[in-house]
Amino acid sequence: MNLKFFIDRPIFSAVISIAIVVLGVIGLFTLPIEQYPDIAPPTITVTTQYTGASAATLQNSVIAPLEEAINGVENMTYMTSSATNSGQVTISVYFKQDTDPDMAAVNVQNRVSKATGSLPADVTRIGVTTAKRQNSILKIFSLYSPDETYDNNFLSNYIMINIEPRMMRITGVGEMRTLGSDYSMRIWMKPDIMAQYGMIPSDITYALAEQNIESATGSFGENYEQTFQYSMVYRGRLATPEEFEEIVIRSLPNGEVLRLKDVADVELGQQSYAFEGTTDGKPGVTCIVFQTAGTNATAVINEIDKMLAEIETELPPGVEIVELRDANEFLFASFWEVGKSLLLAIILVVIVVYLFLQDVRATIIPTLSIIVSLIGTFAFMAVAGFSLNLLTLFALVLAIGTVVDNAIIVVEAVQARFEVGYKSSYMATHDAMKGITPAIVSSTIVFMSVFIPVSMMGGTSGKFYTQFGITMAVAVGLSALNALTLSPALCAILMKPYITEDGKEIKNFSARFRKVFNTSFNALVKRYQHAALVFIKRPWLTWAIIIGCFAALILLMNNTKTGLVPQEDQGFIFMDITTAPGNTIHQTNLIIDQIEERLKDIPQVAHYSKVAGFGLTSGMGNSY
Repeated sequence: MNLKFFIDRPIFSAVISIAIVVLGVIGLFTLPIEQYPDIAPPTITVTTQYTGASAATLQNSVIAPLEEAINGVENMTYMTSSATNSGQVTISVYFKQDTDPDMAAVNVQNRVSKATGSLPADVTRIGVTTAKRQNSILKIFSLYSPDETYDNNFLSNYIMINIEPRMMRITGVGEMRTLGSDYSMRIWMKPDIMAQYGMIPSDITYALAEQNIESATGSFGENYEQTFQYSMVYRGRLATPEEFEEIVIRSLPNGEVLRLKDVADVELGQQSYAFEGTTDGKPGVTCIVFQTAGTNATAVINEIDKMLAEIETELPPGVEIVELRDANEFLFASFWEVGKSLLLAIILVVIVVYLFLQDVRATIIPTLSIIVSLIGTFAFMAVAGFSLNLLTLFALVLAIGTVVDNAIIVVEAVQARFEVGYKSSYMATHDAMKGITPAIVSSTIVFMSVFIPVSMMGGTSGKFYTQFGITMAVAVGLSALNALTLSPALCAILMKPYITEDGKEIKNFSARFRKVFNTSFNALVKRYQHAALVFIKRPWLTWAIIIGCFAALILLMNNTKTGLVPQEDQGFIFMDITTAPGNTIHQTNLIIDQIEERLKDIPQVAHYSKVAGFGLTSGMGNSY
């Protein structure tokens, strides 16, 4: 391969590298940022509620028809379902990797529609929700009242009116789960009094449906020769407990009436008593914000923080927002450490290159190769749909020592020509590239062929490490391109022979450093040669070491713990507590209170939040 074209046109070679860098910078600012690649298979959740039904009733009347209809949907792998005694139903449908989640949601929704006629009327009235599940938690925060001015009912209602709608308008927020309940008019029936009047619960619901309604009342004077037309207005739905108490349940011909307050207690309570929680021991409602797949986590969290800062200025006295978990904190800490490792690796590589090349000009060429290769990789990552995560950054850190090799080969080959008497940088570079171009291309292909097959792995591990392997391969491929274009052009311009026309060495700092370094290094090489002779004269010793290393490899591989990624301290702890089945939420809360007494005395704890009725991994229920 003749690279004279690029050596003769250094500006064109420079433009190629500059274009790669520019595209890489653009790609860097458009890449989504996340901790790890998204490896979870597409998951669609189907949720509904059958108020007052037990888990067994939900299983027979709600879950069974829905599962029968959903089963076999296109690309589905399996599904799971859960039901609680609080009337909540959740069905999770899992799909094959790379399935379009939007299309999967549409297919599931179509199947759910077929089962609507088989569901109880109350469930149909409430509705069945189908949505893409979001597993990546962006932020956990709590709205609480440190002076206990407000209770959880008020805080939950405040969140649902003032925070949740604004949160869901932020691009990248997929779901906001509020571990609380909205206001609701609660009617607590008195069975003993109702028995005296010969009444059953349906008598109450019939009266509510008849007297608590909104309807079209029409108007007076429509299509009539009067001056004015009047729209009829009446008091529709009731709003206060006192108004509900006056609902007439039964009336007699003699004028006696039986009102709702005579057979039930009416209060403004919670729509559901499935949750009970506090924050730092005070009334508080916890909120979990989930991310939409493929979005920039950092940018989304920044928007959330900005919105919460605005909301804090509008909060009533006695209400505060406390941050419990922010994905950016660990993400920035991790990226900062990886960034430091990246910078340190570049510095060390440059130092090592200078030690062995012993020329500042020659060191510049491999350094530029590192910059072009690493930054250019970001452009490919953006095109390939990768994200800026710990694995791709780790791949770049590892690639630093490899991407510099091709440029070093070019520089050393040119220097070797100087040592044999070449006086022209152009001729030295031209002849050097003739000999090393096939070696650069073949070694690059061999290296890339090691990492490209990672993208062909199946399962979760293959999906997880694809970005790592491809990033490494692309970085090395770009280094080869740079070594065949920019590096020889720079060698022809920058590098000069360190021997004069009459064969004398040029006296400067580089010459003195070269003399000292080569003397020390040659002494080290002689010691290595003596050590190598020991193994050359005793080949059995070499084979013994190889066999011993192989045996140690097998032993360590069998005894070393395995895992997808290492567990890291992210600065927060989740505790899931499961009490005896059948426990009331009050009993579960009493047990959590005992744990809270121990937690609040730990000085390292900044904030803590407890929720009875919800486990992050165990699910919803009174005993979680």
